[in-house]
This record gives sequence, C-alpha cells and structure tokens, in this order.
Amino acid sequence: MNIEKLIEKVKTTGSKALTESESKQILKAYGVPVISETVVLSEDEAVKAARKTGFPVVLKGLGATLLHKTERGLVHLNLTDDEAVRNAASLIAREAGDELEGLLVQPQVQGKREFVTGLFRDEQFGPVIMFGMGGVFTEALSDVTFRIAPLTENDAAEMLDEIKAKSLLGDFRGEKAANRDELIKALMGLSRIGMEIPEIAEIDINPLLIRSDGTVVAVDALIVPGKKQSEKKYRPPVEPTVIRDLFYPKSIAFIGASGVIGKWGHMLVVNTISGGYKGDIYLVNPKGGTIAGRHVYTSVAEIPGDVDLGVVTVPAKMVLDLIPQFKEKSIKNMLLITSGFGESDDEGKAMEEKLADEARKAGILILGPNTMGICNPYCDLFCVGASVKPLEGSTAIISQSGNLGIQLLAFAGEQAIGIRGFCGSGNEAMITVEDFIEGLEIDPLTKIIILYIESVKNGRRFIEAARRTGKQKPIVLLKGGQSGAGNRAASSHTGALSSNSRVFDAACKQTGIVKVERSMELLDLAAAFSSLPLPKGNRVAIVTLGGGWGVITADMCAREGLEVPVLPDEMLERVDKILPPFWSRSNPADIVGESDNSISLAVMEEFLKWDGCDAVINLGILGMRILAKRLIETVRKVDPGYSDQFLDDGSKLVDTLEVDYISQVAHMMEKYKKPILGVSLLEDEKHHTVYQVEDCTYKSVFYQNPERAVKVLSKMCEYFRFLNG
Repeated sequence: MNIEKLIEKVKTTGSKALTESESKQILKAYGVPVISETVVLSEDEAVKAARKTGFPVVLKGLGATLLHKTERGLVHLNLTDDEAVRNAASLIAREAGDELEGLLVQPQVQGKREFVTGLFRDEQFGPVIMFGMGGVFTEALSDVTFRIAPLTENDAAEMLDEIKAKSLLGDFRGEKAANRDELIKALMGLSRIGMEIPEIAEIDINPLLIRSDGTVVAVDALIVPGKKQSEKKYRPPVEPTVIRDLFYPKSIAFIGASGVIGKWGHMLVVNTISGGYKGDIYLVNPKGGTIAGRHVYTSVAEIPGDVDLGVVTVPAKMVLDLIPQFKEKSIKNMLLITSGFGESDDEGKAMEEKLADEARKAGILILGPNTMGICNPYCDLFCVGASVKPLEGSTAIISQSGNLGIQLLAFAGEQAIGIRGFCGSGNEAMITVEDFIEGLEIDPLTKIIILYIESVKNGRRFIEAARRTGKQKPIVLLKGGQSGAGNRAASSHTGALSSNSRVFDAACKQTGIVKVERSMELLDLAAAFSSLPLPKGNRVAIVTLGGGWGVITADMCAREGLEVPVLPDEMLERVDKILPPFWSRSNPADIVGESDNSISLAVMEEFLKWDGCDAVINLGILGMRILAKRLIETVRKVDPGYSDQFLDDGSKLVDTLEVDYISQVAHMMEKYKKPILGVSLLEDEKHHTVYQVEDCTYKSVFYQNPERAVKVLSKMCEYFRFLNG
C-alpha cells in the first residue's frame, strides 16, 4: 500500500490502530528514521527473509490489534538460525491466534541507549510531541519532556537537552554520540504529522534506539487513528482597545449599593470614593435613600447621566434582569462581582451561559462574574474588595483568583512595586485571559504582565497571544490546579478543568512565559523586570559581607543554572587594589566585613566592567544602617561620654550613607547596563523591595534573602534566552 492510500486509510477507516509496519511507513514518509524490515505471511517466508536480512534477526507478530507485543510474548530477539526463526514463528502464531496478520522480520540492532518519542492530542492545546528515556524505563522513570506542535528546530533541540538522561545522548561506553540532526528530524516529522493528519490520535515510538555509531532508528512504532476533533466553540475575542477602555471609565454606577459595612455593595463604593476616583459615581438600590452621604437611585433608569461601567453586586438570580436595563441606559460594560454562577454547580453554569448570550446580543461586555474588581492607579480607580492603593507603575496583574490578586496588590503597595492595573477576571464568562493578554500587549504603560490562572479557555489562542506578547514584554505566570488536589480545587473554584501540567509547562516554555511556583515570586519578578536591565548571560559575580553567605549563594546559583565564574588574574589584581590582602581572592568576593559602603561599590563596579560578568548579586550591605542605629542606641543608654547631639548626628549620617548607596547602585546599572540584585542584611519598617532613584531609568532592588535573588536572576536569564532563541 503506498503512503497516500495508507494515510487515506487512517482518515477513513477509524480502525483502532495500524500495524507496526504500516505505522513505520507513515513515519518514514515524514522523516523519522525507521528500521529496515520485511513483512511475511508464513514460517517459510520468515526463514527466507531472515537469511536475506542476515542473522541474528528479530521476529515479531504483526496485527492491528497486537498493541503490547512484548508482554504477550510476540517479540523474539537475537534469532541466529533457521530453526530459531521457525520455533519463534510457531510460538507467535499460537499466542496471537486470529489476531495475527503476518510476521515482521528485522535485523537485530546493536545499541545500549533506548529513548521514546511520540504524539498525543491534548484537549486544550492540540497535538503534543513527547521525548524521553525509553525502553522498560519509560513509565518507571517518567523522564520525558513535551512541546506543543508545530515545533521549531529550536524547540526540538531544547527537548533533547531537558531530560535528566541527556548525558546518554553524548559519547557513552564506547558508543558514539547520538546524531542530534536525526533526532531533531524525527521530532519535527512528528510535529508535521500532528498538524497535517488530525485523524491520528496517538503515536508511540519505543524504543527509538541509538546505535553504537550514533545513528538513530525507530525499532518499534504504533500509530492509533482517531476521529478528527470537531471544531470547538470558543468565546468571541474582545477587541484589545475595548480592554483598555475598561480600565478608564468616565462614570460608574454601583447596582446593589449597600449602606451595611462589610457588604460588597458598600466596600466597593467606599474604596472607589476614598481612592480619589474623579469620574461620576451613581449608587443604585431599590430602597433609595443615601449611602456614604450620596443620593441613591432606585433603578438604573433613574440615573440622570451617562454610565460607562456598571458594577453589579445583586444576587445571581437577579442579574439577568439587568441586561435590558443596561441596554436601555446604553451601559456597555458590566463588572459582575456576584458569585453563584459557573463556579458553583451545573445550574450556575447554565445561568452563566445564558447571561453571557443575552449580554452579547445586547452589546454588553461582562467582566466576571465572581470577581474582586478592577484597579487603575493612573486614573485613581480602586474599585476592588479591599482597601489597597498601590503606586503607579508598569506591572499589570490579571488573576482568576480575586483573593490572591488583592493580596498581590497589597504586597505591591508595601514593597513600592508600581502597578499599571489589576483585574480579577473571575469566571471569564465573556472576557478571557487571552483577551487580557492581547489588550495588555498594545498598552504602552504595561511593561510586565503578571498572571494567576487555573485554566485557559482557548489553548491555541493563548499560545499565540503569549508568544507574540512575550517578545515585547515579559509574562510571569503562576498556575493553580496542577496537582490532583489542585485540579479538584480549581474545578470547584472557577468551574475550570486544568490541562495536564506538563503540557502547560511546555506551552510556557514555547511562548517565553516565565512560570513560577510560589505567589511571592510573581512580585519578586515584577520588581526585577520593572527595575533592572536584563542580563545578557548567566555569569554571576557575588559580593558578600560574609563568606558563608557567599558560599550558600554560589551553591544556589549552581542549582538554578547560573554560572559563578572563576576570577582571572587581571580581576584579582584589580580587586587587590581595593580590598585588604586577606580578602577571599575569589568569586564570591568576601569583602571581609568592611563597613565602608564605597568599598563594596568599588568592587561591584570592577565586576560590572568585566566582560566575564553578566550580573552582580550583592549581599548584606543594605540594612547595615539598622545595626549601626542599634549600636548608637545601646551607647546612648550606657555610655554618658557621648552626647545626644553626637549620637543623633551619627544616626542621620548612617541614613544618608544608605540613601547614597541605593543611589549609586542604580547609577552603576545605568552606566553598565547590567543588573545588580541586592539582598538586605536586616529589615525594618523603612525597607521595601524597590527604591526609586531620581534621574535614573533603573531602580535599586533588594530582596529579603539570597534564595529570592538567585531565583529571580535565573528566571530573568531564562527570559533573555527566549528573546534571543
């Protein structure tokens, strides 16, 4: 059967699987190197084929339903003569019975290294390519990696380097290194199959053997056809400019306004008013009266002016009745705080779908339901369910969890991390995370995008939007619902089912999304990306006030893929001129407890000048002020020989020195365009993560511990590699 007819068979018959021989014919047509073999129908033909192939040979049973041949005893290895072939053929026929369609004769291939590769279709993201450790260890070790088709050659090359057993692809026990070009060609071929033949549901190549000369060959293969997936119905995209308009309402109506403290209808009103929002505010409640000293209208129709945004907190079953009222009043946008929709039960899902349909017909856009609100410091809009008021900045936060989003806003305010805007996307009945990415892509004030998500609504669109946006501005993401327990929680919380976590990780790698595992890492990276120049490599110089701290940080760098390079003689000579003879004379550079800030600044500058350094981590300089002040207060209590004036002047001096140090760090980054990540020695109420410096593009950043600084730098390097991949 020629390849065209074979592919047509896949598309039309709906059979459970192709035979091994048929599977390999398709794979070969797409550039996958497969073993030479002969299909025969009898023992005599098997013997003839074995003689022609040359002993030793492998004999296999052949049939569309014979999927686990090894377990059933249908694979016989290392057959060295005619009799061995006949005996094997007889045993195969007896075991396979009516399922047997023929016999497969292959040469016995020599090679110690077995890998696995294949394809399957993810419900959300489509065709996914897998590569990893093969043979009997595939399931036991689960040493595999994934990418979503279509692959680039760079994607395929990265897959080879990501598995733990990647050393087996090099020279190994007298065998030559695997031919990477052949492996990449095989992965690219699978990718093409995934995109061009949607009727193929699964492909399994195991083992993909590396022969002793390094050549690659598929020894066993299975293709499972399936029904072509029907086109899924996705929510219509929202125009990116419409997303921007949501954050700049000229007037707001609160439908469900309440005078009871603690209720949503009261919190949102008072937080919006106290935040300084300059637009018109209208309160609506059937009871009328006054709330927060303002007149309350009894209906939407009674509002005298135009309304850009309607904030709704009435019970879920009353929301649908608002659609015609909004349409009559020409209110185009609804911020639906109310819960009890798709995140609750089947009835809630049906109600949410109907609401979205009716809103779409009426030309109304719903943000939510089940959201914590929206925030835009650039127009003093703080319409959220907590009293938070972050600074203006360049970091946009979109969160499918309102509580987590509000927590991030609060921490951002404490740590002086500027916010471009925040939105709790809730159940995403109409506006999805994909819409927000595309809206923020064109927003000139957004430089960093922070996402907390538990699901995506359109996987392919998510990938395309994230990859395109990620080339312009970093996207930092925390994914909820990755474990079994997490999946259950996500389902009950947002009405969403998570994709396989490994597949989602692959999507992040391919799109340049910087994926983190902990919520505070979101803000740590927001601080770095918004304040520091991007490192152009992974070589780190460490400047430390104490040796032990430096050693620990160097160990962390090694674990996170950062290089701590050895200092060449010329660098040792340059630093020798700054530090006393007993300094560590190595990287990390222990400045031996020198309390003069100018010394650490001078050492850092020498590292920044050095071509062998891409970034500096400085440990324990900021925060020395606190120790100095404690000493001053101790002296004040016990030593009358020092006047209060003298001690007060000393306290002011250490404050000044720290401010100057922060400024000098930012100016050095301005000069050398390399990041400096600080770690504070101690913290008090004056400490925060980001320090704005006048007349500087960059800001000084100081973390609470080395772990956070190293993790951030590693992720920044990861993003740089994506930009230049």
